[in-house]
Amino acid sequence: MNPVQPRPAESGGPGVRGDPEPIPGQLVLPGMPPYPAEGTGQPALPGLEGLGVLAGPAPPGDPELAAVAAELSALDADGSRMAAAIRDALDMLLDGQHTGRYRWDQLHKTEKTHAGTLVEIALARTLPLADGQALDYTIAGADVDCKFSHRLGGWMIPPEAEGQLLLLVQASDEDGTWSAGLLRADEENLRPAANRDGKRALNDHGRAAVRWLRARAPLQENALLRLPAQEVAAVFALASGQQRVNELFRRAQRMRVSRTVVATVARQDDYMKRVRDGGGARDQLRAEGIVIFGDYAGDQVLASALGLPRPGSGEFVSARLARRIPAGEPAGIRDGGCAIRLDGADWVLASPADPPEPAPALPR
Repeated sequence: MNPVQPRPAESGGPGVRGDPEPIPGQLVLPGMPPYPAEGTGQPALPGLEGLGVLAGPAPPGDPELAAVAAELSALDADGSRMAAAIRDALDMLLDGQHTGRYRWDQLHKTEKTHAGTLVEIALARTLPLADGQALDYTIAGADVDCKFSHRLGGWMIPPEAEGQLLLLVQASDEDGTWSAGLLRADEENLRPAANRDGKRALNDHGRAAVRWLRARAPLQENALLRLPAQEVAAVFALASGQQRVNELFRRAQRMRVSRTVVATVARQDDYMKRVRDGGGARDQLRAEGIVIFGDYAGDQVLASALGLPRPGSGEFVSARLARRIPAGEPAGIRDGGCAIRLDGADWVLASPADPPEPAPALPR
């Protein structure tokens, strides 16, 4: 393996997405760190290289909040368990395998309201957290109410939670991030006006007072949101689940594709069969030079050696390969670049100029 810089992505197919941008209408709130500077690259996925921003000290005079923060940090030191729970809750809400939905704005209003309940249950099961006496959880002996919002700062606090500890959770597939923080729902942190249900939003002081456990940590990305709309439309336009999965891996090359995305595209109970060797996309796309790396340890090593995103648990990364030809040979147009050795030959990421050729089978 030659660890040289990878070739650029093929035209017509996206590369790895860069740093998240604010979604339309989203403001940077007081107390939140700014978005990463341009050019810092894609953040690590949950469970790989650490998540988000760890919180600073708890507000003075609230030892109960400090104890809850310490307990949550002990239960989930790198944030990967929270990230997985939030991802699972959003995927359950979208139910892409049965509905074909993959965006928040495809949900009905009542379904969006239900998101908070799913996140609350997912966190309780994953961490795990005991039921509260009057509120959602008991953490470090304190009652804690969980509030979820798709929009940062959009939490609504009910009368029964006033004066209590809040676990504030926010996640957005559009910007690929999630956040979680703690706050005491004191009067000074709430707006005076309430809606007809008696719920109140945080004021500027309250938003600035949130004790962030994780701020804009990476959420496992949804490849269908990273592809241009016309590319997604081309995938869903095909008649059969196998055709759609094949087209997904043609168009979403060099991107992480989760099992959930495969299920959303396939719309079948046996959606994983549409990827595997033995008649799935791995076999059908090999003639075009496309290989699909999975979460096997060997696949992860090979993908990394080519400079591709490393597929995490339940993820795939597809790419078209070309046989490397030494520069001394007459047709030596593919010398250089990161290479892997398979079937007795060196293979590199194909460029648009490289003609398609059958790809090697990945070792198992």
